[in-house]
Amino acid sequence: MNIFEALRQEHEIQRDLVKKLVTTHGDTQERKKIYEQLKHELKIHADAEERHFYVPLIQKDLTQEKARHSVAEHHEIDELIEQLDDTEMSASNWLKIAKDLEHKVTHHLDEEEHEVFQMAGKALTEKQKISLASDYNKEITKTR
Repeated sequence: MNIFEALRQEHEIQRDLVKKLVTTHGDTQERKKIYEQLKHELKIHADAEERHFYVPLIQKDLTQEKARHSVAEHHEIDELIEQLDDTEMSASNWLKIAKDLEHKVTHHLDEEEHEVFQMAGKALTEKQKISLASDYNKEITKTR
């Protein structure tokens, strides 16, 4: 498995959870459960991705700008999570923020897969792609 395959697997989990989240209603156990799962998945993914994908990309001229942009998007996602944490789940604007989060997460994942992965494919060696996937997957397994 290479780093792109490893990241895509995790992206599918996030897409599924964020899609489910915006179909929930009110202050329910279902909403709480999905939200907590999504929050956890986003955190462990961003931490491992920054460490095992973006750090090596920041070191290369070809991918530095895209890598920094993607890390900045992780922070924007974190800010939306903070807004959700600070808002009552039964409040009318909670779902609006959740939909903003869905949009941001989906945009981020699509951009990574369609732009960053292509550039990274040129910047990283085959050996690096496999090694980074191994390190990434170990961290995900440990933190999940």
